Amino acid sequence: MTYIDSFVAPVPTANRQAYIDHAATIAPLFREYGALSYTECWGDDIPDGEITSFPRAVACEPGETVCFGWVVWPSREVRDSGMRQMREDERMSPQNCPLPFDGRRLIFGGFEVIIEA
Repeated sequence: MTYIDSFVAPVPTANRQAYIDHAATIAPLFREYGALSYTECWGDDIPDGEITSFPRAVACEPGETVCFGWVVWPSREVRDSGMRQMREDERMSPQNCPLPFDGRRLIFGGFEVIIEA
């Protein structure tokens, strides 16, 4: 069954195009290392919650937009191998591919798919 990596990050709204450019740069690398698909989303209707919410989860500040994305892998094994290769890939270095947001507030994780409909 497929395996999903998911991530949520606060991105300075002024960096929207830089974020799109960053995603366009790394998308082919995910595919090169075995991902089936790579999706990035720019927050459009992200309400603040009283107890929890996307903005609270990433400590979103004024002038930032919550972004959400995911990578679909054919398996956990392919994901582990692909992510290892991406971390070692010179094209992913901070010098060659700087993050257009504060990476310390990025939330990410891998998920085993239990239902696909």
